[in-house]
Amino acid sequence: MSNKSKITSAYQTAEKHALGEADDPHFVVLMMFDALLKSIKLFRENISAKKGHQLELKSDSFARALTIIYALQTSLDFEKGGEISENLFKLYEFSRQQLLSDMKSGNSAGSTDAIDVLTEIRDAWSQIGPKSVASEL
Repeated sequence: MSNKSKITSAYQTAEKHALGEADDPHFVVLMMFDALLKSIKLFRENISAKKGHQLELKSDSFARALTIIYALQTSLDFEKGGEISENLFKLYEFSRQQLLSDMKSGNSAGSTDAIDVLTEIRDAWSQIGPKSVASEL
């Protein structure tokens, strides 16, 4: 097998694996949390940017974070989740408000608070595992 064939085969295998995991709701939410935390950290690192590449990075990461928070909020099932869903919604909303405040003020304290809250949720989610989540659905 040539190097090109090996690379193509490895790529196809990785792509199939990623697509299979995308069907797993637990994995999708975990990846959303990872992307959200990464976006907030980039936003926080570039909070004082006024021009150039850093300003674009700040704006892009801010928009991406808000989009992911919205996706997490709208994916909650209030009928099945009850109080847990309501509390998660409030924590997501808290995080959203912290980002908005930081964008206006140029301060990063709210982003740090949001990262702390969301990291706790992400860590708890990763501990639950896909089997527990699937049985609750």
